[in-house]
Amino acid sequence: MLNPLALELNHVIEERNKPVYEMFSLLGKSLYFPKGIVSQAGEARGKADRFNATIGMATEGGHPIYIDVIHKNLSAYDPKNLYPYAPPAGKPELREVWRKKLLKDNPSLEGKVFGIPIVTSGLTHGLSIVSDLFVEKGDSIILPDKYWDNYQILFNVRHGSETVTYPLFTKTNKFNVEGMLKALLSCKNGKAILVLNFPNNPTGYTPTVKEAEGILDAIKQAANLGVKIVAVMDDAYFGLYYEGSIKESIFARLVGLHPNVLPIKIDGATKEEYAWGFRVGFLTFGIQDPLVLEALEKKTMGSIRSTISCSPHLSQTIILDALLHPEFEMQRKERNKVMEDRARRVKEILADGKYADEFEPYPFNSGYFVCLRIKHFDAETLRIHLLNQYGVGTISLAKTDLRIAFSCVELNDLDRLFELIYQSCKELNQCYIKL
Repeated sequence: MLNPLALELNHVIEERNKPVYEMFSLLGKSLYFPKGIVSQAGEARGKADRFNATIGMATEGGHPIYIDVIHKNLSAYDPKNLYPYAPPAGKPELREVWRKKLLKDNPSLEGKVFGIPIVTSGLTHGLSIVSDLFVEKGDSIILPDKYWDNYQILFNVRHGSETVTYPLFTKTNKFNVEGMLKALLSCKNGKAILVLNFPNNPTGYTPTVKEAEGILDAIKQAANLGVKIVAVMDDAYFGLYYEGSIKESIFARLVGLHPNVLPIKIDGATKEEYAWGFRVGFLTFGIQDPLVLEALEKKTMGSIRSTISCSPHLSQTIILDALLHPEFEMQRKERNKVMEDRARRVKEILADGKYADEFEPYPFNSGYFVCLRIKHFDAETLRIHLLNQYGVGTISLAKTDLRIAFSCVELNDLDRLFELIYQSCKELNQCYIKL
């Protein structure tokens, strides 16, 4: 029997947006934000002006108690913005600032209703929440054939879903819209969890404007045919666009596209603000009904409350201060330029074809990575050879694919890196000939 609070949220969603209600997993239907300690403590925060004996934290003189050896490196911050528990959905000020950032960075959101971003403990946590809410055993997770390996654990291992892949690129190296549509229409139960990760990990590719329009048309076509689509934008590398790509999240254009489409944006400070270890991510629902948004937020808070309770306060405070700093945008653009310069140099190195007899890049125009297609032997063999013989670390993925993170290789070292990859290919070819 479901909790009455869960039933209440379900009723609101089912009555006002039945397609979204039908997207929920059994766990998603069961989730709610309890009227327990956190809820009662929040109520007391505004009214308990004499004694507030609600929350499990220690205070003295009306301020949080802290240890001096911890605080000595944090003395620039008011203790109240570090030590208390943050609200389950995140610091309200940070959420509002991030929402304004979404509007600034994604012009297509102008005039649309969408949720206030909910703070997550990194993007993986945001994806895990989506998995809790919407992924059921046997559901189809639609992914390109080149994808981040953690999706398998997040969706299939934890919830029993099944991955349906399509080739990321056509034979002419365009985004494979038809392949994506075919995968959407193949879903067994009329429901699909479509994950779009741009810039893509591992290839570093973001669709062009024309390709993005094709993606939207395909999603709408599937929705018109009755497929209920949870459209998850994994925007981990958002903003790192270098050439020839759409410059905003496809999330912005999905909001309001079709009643059978639930757009969800997962992003954060991890890569966008070069703050990987801070674990500050955001989850934003692209639904235009405020009451449904409120119900979805409470279910999300239920997931957060029942797993991590809340995200760290310290990192939220630091990110908020950074976003409000007058020099922040300039400094972020400077760091982005470093990434762009490296990407352009990689493109120059690979453009003249001198390595083409051994490997060639898949299309890339954004993000942190370039992915090489190795032509004559297994990419794992090459990876091990590079590591053992030359101390070069790379990532092997599919049998033919080797991922290079130029984000962590200095500009002046990129030429030598690809020379060593090519040299290793030649050495391995000689070994294979001898065998």
